[in-house]
Amino acid sequence: MCSRGRTRSALDPVIAFTDVTKSFGSIDALDPLHLTIRKGEFVSLVGPSGCGKSTVLRLGSGLIEPTDGTVSRSSDNVGYIFQEPTLMPWRTVEQNVTFLGELDGLSRQEARRRADEVLSLVGLQEFRNHYPLALSGGMKMRTSIARSMLLDPDLFLFDEPFGALDQISRARLNAELCALFSERRFAALFVTHSVDEAVFLASRLLVMSKRPGRLVAEFEIPYEFPRQPGIRYEPEFAVLAGQVAAALAEAS
Repeated sequence: MCSRGRTRSALDPVIAFTDVTKSFGSIDALDPLHLTIRKGEFVSLVGPSGCGKSTVLRLGSGLIEPTDGTVSRSSDNVGYIFQEPTLMPWRTVEQNVTFLGELDGLSRQEARRRADEVLSLVGLQEFRNHYPLALSGGMKMRTSIARSMLLDPDLFLFDEPFGALDQISRARLNAELCALFSERRFAALFVTHSVDEAVFLASRLLVMSKRPGRLVAEFEIPYEFPRQPGIRYEPEFAVLAGQVAAALAEAS
């Protein structure tokens, strides 16, 4: 990612994993992990199934503690987007989005003001009064992303959020997420099984080995933000995706 225009704060780590391991009983899930993500970095993480990618996200969020090592965050304000949208069916789109504001003690007026802003960013203003049952899968995921954006997190953790969507919806949401990142420049760690998606979204791409997971390859993605969907058809993109796929196959 281009470094022009970065301020000193953009170089500060938002999250750092130092000598982090994780075991579940007799199962070693992670070998020592060293990873730093800075403000304005979008990091994609790929690896074989069961290698510990979701474990890294849970460690990063503080949902679980490492067996050894330390996880340092600049803030506890973390947005976590799961594989399923996890919306409350009895609440409208707007009410789902404002839920975190209610938990955080925001006034109703401030929560609604922020909801207006994030719903506009994800293109759901016209659907603010709809219930989840009336939404497509892509719209539900956009609602989930908007909810996570309400408190303006310093760090976003994405656990395969688009894996269940059809190809067209997935590509559209890739482009929308890329646009959101271009505007907000948060830090992000994005887990996916799709090499194409990982390359399209990332400023930096990491490959994990099979369990116990460890980082075995790293790629800098040369494209500027915002990105157009058409870059997927460029020869350079195909070469880079092929290199990532080869590293992933070797890691498996």
